[in-house]
Amino acid sequence: MGEEIAEDRSEGFGERLLGLLLDRARLLPPQLIAPLIAEEVGRVGGRDVSILLQDYAQELLVPLPGRKLHVGQPESVIDSHAGRAFLRGEVVEVPQARGGVRMYLPLLDGGDTVGVMALTLDAVGGDDRRLLSRLSCLVADLLVTKNAYTDQFFQARRREPMSVSAEIQWTLLPPLSMTVPQVEVAGILEPAYRVAGDSFDYALNDNILHAAVIDAMGHGVEAATMATVAIGAYRHARRVFISLAEKYAFMDDAVSRQFGPDRFTAQLMHINVATGAMELVNAGHPAPLLIRDGQVVRQLESATTLPVGFGGEEPRIREHTLQQGDRVLCYTDGIIEEHVAGGDLFGEERLIRCVNRLGEEPSQGLRADLRRLSHMLKSERGGHTSDDATLFMIEWRGGAADHLAVLD
Repeated sequence: MGEEIAEDRSEGFGERLLGLLLDRARLLPPQLIAPLIAEEVGRVGGRDVSILLQDYAQELLVPLPGRKLHVGQPESVIDSHAGRAFLRGEVVEVPQARGGVRMYLPLLDGGDTVGVMALTLDAVGGDDRRLLSRLSCLVADLLVTKNAYTDQFFQARRREPMSVSAEIQWTLLPPLSMTVPQVEVAGILEPAYRVAGDSFDYALNDNILHAAVIDAMGHGVEAATMATVAIGAYRHARRVFISLAEKYAFMDDAVSRQFGPDRFTAQLMHINVATGAMELVNAGHPAPLLIRDGQVVRQLESATTLPVGFGGEEPRIREHTLQQGDRVLCYTDGIIEEHVAGGDLFGEERLIRCVNRLGEEPSQGLRADLRRLSHMLKSERGGHTSDDATLFMIEWRGGAADHLAVLD
């Protein structure tokens, strides 16, 4: 029976396999999901199954422990077969010296990559690729769903002790990346296990990408608390108001009422993903960089608005028009105000040189390029990150307004 199942990978078999996984996973506790996945992969002849999740520093893909799983060593996000599958969102197949093929399948959920599923098959055909690609999407959905009520996946991803403020911030964040045909976003927070006041948020509502990057004053739990109020106010305003001015005013009022005359810097953006029209409010933040063909074209300047929390400021809105393929890089002052060797500030010019140097190399996709930039900046700073340092990048591609039309 086992041999018959291993050889039959037709459409009908695939439907039964996916249906069986759905039926069984629905009521299983989180700790049994990974063994169930390994068992189901075994039905198509797969062995040495690993579920790899990204660590919080976004440097490693770490194996999820569990019965029936192959638990090897963590793999580099930047320089490994698993990392390539993760960053590019594509299946990677590696022939093995002792026979068989090691497959690395990205676990894609709503445009975000949850991790990678790795397994070995004796041989790989078209039916295998189709079935396993569908299975990997289902596995991603299961991991996201079960993650909502377990700490198991968090514990696997955490590679060192995490501060209370960082715990708060990671709970607050949306997915670190999102990809749809018209636009892609990705973000990185440093130091991952001690971040406090930096945060970002985004949502795609119809044709409008709403995005915000904030930097709350102070450190520790106090800064994280302020960031929580700010992001909560932003999300509420985003869901009941329309304009950037109203968002800013609502956040300004919420922070000033809760914390008195305190403040945080922020950037608020609307981007029409069908046309590339962009609105920007820059409330005391470093100006975003416009990147075109891999090179910084200019800073997206706008009339400076007071940082959020002083109360009563009328925001100044600046309009820009993006071209297809343009990238917008937002960053907090922890990137440019870090001191390097000799005591000099890192500065905007050095940041721009790093972006341009990276742009001279072939692009590996937005998420991969942002991670390469983050690692380059950290190296240029001598490995030091004494303050929160956040990068958030948007790539606008344009195209059909109706996402379903893209799939036809």
